[in-house]
This record gives sequence, structure tokens and C-alpha cells, in this order.
Amino acid sequence: MQYPYIEQFRHALVTWFEREQRDLPWRHTKDPYKIWVSEVMLQQTRVDTVIPYYTRFLEIFPTMEQLAQADEDVLLKQWEGLGYYSRARNLQAGVREVVEQYDGVVPNTREEISKLKGVGPYTAGAVLSIAYGVPEHAVDGNVMRVLSRVLNIHEDIAVPKTKKTFEAAVDMLIDHENASSFNQGLMELGALICTPTSPKCLLCPVRDYCIAFEEGEPEKLPVKTKKVKTKPLYYDVFVLRDEAGRYKLEQRASSGLLANMWQFVMVERGEGVFTPQIVEQTEAAQIVTQDHLMSFKHVFSHLVWHMDVYIADVKGEHPAWYDAEQIEKLPMPVPMLKIWHALPR
Repeated sequence: MQYPYIEQFRHALVTWFEREQRDLPWRHTKDPYKIWVSEVMLQQTRVDTVIPYYTRFLEIFPTMEQLAQADEDVLLKQWEGLGYYSRARNLQAGVREVVEQYDGVVPNTREEISKLKGVGPYTAGAVLSIAYGVPEHAVDGNVMRVLSRVLNIHEDIAVPKTKKTFEAAVDMLIDHENASSFNQGLMELGALICTPTSPKCLLCPVRDYCIAFEEGEPEKLPVKTKKVKTKPLYYDVFVLRDEAGRYKLEQRASSGLLANMWQFVMVERGEGVFTPQIVEQTEAAQIVTQDHLMSFKHVFSHLVWHMDVYIADVKGEHPAWYDAEQIEKLPMPVPMLKIWHALPR
């Protein structure tokens, strides 16, 4: 790959980032653990959404030892609403490996850090460059978009093997004296200036070194094939409440989507309808009242849940069910939180 502006590009990018960077909480530390937490949270999640989670998470788990020892329900409760819960489990598993195998010191080489649970090429490069200043590539969607335009790369970024092209490009361009600001600068440029639509080229610090800008059509890059359509699933959700104000909850399977999270009784349409027989399966003796509460959909990356929610009061008291105080401590996925907050109390 030939590119005549390597030195100019490095200087312009790093200078811009160090002058214009946003004031974000994880930019006030070089602690590799805290950088690691931020990078995991930022995967597929907006910065504004992450900030309060990040702050609260580190208040609860200020050290790797505390996170390593945490019960999963406590961990998931702190992650509740952030989504992609496997990130939290993998983070905890990786931290446990650091505590047990590396005496609590996050490895500072790509070979070692990449062996940790849940640490892929991007997270490894981000932690190494930001926390340790090691000149390693950290390629995410922002970086691929910026470099596809700067270097005029027309390879499809939706194809996994294309990431190797961009990793090689970062290796060629990276500032070995200031890897942290260089990598963060690429990410920041993609987030604020070199956006997916209507890039702000007139404000771009590396505009003079951008081949796509020279050619006049930067908005046509990157090349990205359309995603496969999401699959719709239809559910009836039953909020069952006994005379003591307790609710029937069930825990999801220990693997798969939303593993180990808590939910109201949920039946995929076609498997059952709202009848006394379903309530009997939940140990409820008899329905006293029954109402439709709400209908909504919840979009995952690959699925769309279409949910009809019913609330039913049932006779008797059921000690094995959960009261409001207990429910507030259980980790629930976003669709269930939406139902919980909509309940009349």
C-alpha cells in the first residue's frame, strides 16, 4: 500500500486529537483495567450511554480483584440495560484470568493479552496502545470508515477478512511515539467528523491528506454490503401477581441470548395462549382479574421480539414468588424492565 503523506497524517491527527478530544472519564486514567472496562462497554454502544454505566461500575468494582470475586447476579445488575450481556461475563472471566495467572497485572503484549477470555484484536490493541503506549492497531468501525476514505480503500468492510487490510494500514500509519493519541484520534475522528453520512470534511484535520476527499466523493466510502434482515419472533408475556403483591419470575437458561437474566413468564406464540392452564403451570390457583397491559417490540442485532403483555391477579399467596424489593435487585433485560416500570403500583 502506497501512501505519500504518512508523517503529515500522523502529525495532523495527533495534534488535532490532543487539542480537541472530548472530556470522557476513561481519558483521565492509564490504568489498563479501567481502559479495558471502557472499551468493552463501548462496543456497539454510544458514548453518552456508557458514561454513567462506566462510572457506576468502577464505584462497585474499583479493582480487578473485586470484579473477579463478584456474584454473577451482582455483575449483571450493574450491566442491566447496557445489553450484550456476554460482554460482562467475558470481562469478568478475563479479569479472573489476570488475577489468577498474572498476579493482577494486565499483560502488555498482544500475544499474552489476546489469550484472555473475550479479548479480541480490537480490545487488545486499544488497551495496549492507550494504557501502555504500545504501537498496536485497534481497528473498529470508526477506524475502517476513516481509513477507507483517507486511503481510498474499496474493499467491503462487512467481510471479516477485510479487517486485516485496515490493521495493516494502521500498522503502516501509527505514531510509534504516541500510539495512544493516534489510535484514539482515529476513533474520535470517525465519531465526530468523518461520520457515516454527511462527513464534515471542511472541519477535518487530515482533509489535505485524504485521497477520497481529493477525488470528491468521500461519502461513497466505505463499501459495506447490507445486513441480513432480522428475524421476527412473537411472544405473549404474562405478569402474574399474587394477593401479597409478589410476582412470578423465571430465570433464563445459563447459555444463549440473555443468559441467566430474569423475566416474567414468556411464551412464544404458537406454543401457547393465555389460558388458565398456563397459569396453573405457574402454581397459581385461579385468575381473579386479567388485562392486556401493553404491546411493543424490542430490536436485537439479529432478532426482533414482538411482545404482547398481560397482567393477571391470582388468588393466594406464593412465597416462592418475588416482591418489588427483591425484583429491584435481580438483573432483568431491557424488555422486562420496560414492563416492570409500566406496571401500576
